[in-house]
Amino acid sequence: MEAIILAGGKAERLGDAAEGRPKALVHVGGRPLAAYQIALLADVGVDRVLVSCAAGQEELFERELGHLGVELVLVGEPEPLGRGGGLRLAAGQRLESGPLYAMNGDELFDVELSELMRTHVEKGPAATITIAPLRSHLGVVDLGPDDVVVGFREAPLLPFWVNMGLYVLDEEAIARLPARGDHEATTFPELAAEGRLRGFRHEGLWLTVNTPKDLRRAQAFVESNPQRFRGVG
Repeated sequence: MEAIILAGGKAERLGDAAEGRPKALVHVGGRPLAAYQIALLADVGVDRVLVSCAAGQEELFERELGHLGVELVLVGEPEPLGRGGGLRLAAGQRLESGPLYAMNGDELFDVELSELMRTHVEKGPAATITIAPLRSHLGVVDLGPDDVVVGFREAPLLPFWVNMGLYVLDEEAIARLPARGDHEATTFPELAAEGRLRGFRHEGLWLTVNTPKDLRRAQAFVESNPQRFRGVG
């Protein structure tokens, strides 16, 4: 089995906290972010991981991730192609056909990848995207009749779902990836309009590392839950 990790992010919003590393290689709990994803992929039988990164960074990725027990294929983008273009370029290095996992390289999650793939194969869409409930970053005010305030809730879950950046892509979706640009603005809306895109609900761990605050939160979670990450790296 094969998978693609999108690892072209520059970690600009992380500033000095990134220590000069691309975002997928920023250390959390002493290990690169992408190492956690590779460990999950290896657990479900993925043995070849295509990493889409900026040209010139291949040696750095090999040094950080090349010892994790899978065949690592570094696919350098000669110029920024956007996430969709990076996926398409990396997909050109596949040895197998059929569905494959694809994901952003800056996430921590505990999605049951085998169940994600099983659901995708069973339902048969062109692509399946993992979705998580949206949590408000603000507290909310609950109103009763005549706008009487009846309570307050801090950062509640909202009745919406958001794309986690973790997918299973089939041949149809891969063929429709843009050569340049964002697949979430082109390919996915087109597939959705045709009824060829499905969601896979996940309500467990999902941490995106974009800012120093996100990094501190991820670091604290890993340090307080060492048993969940014992096999990483």
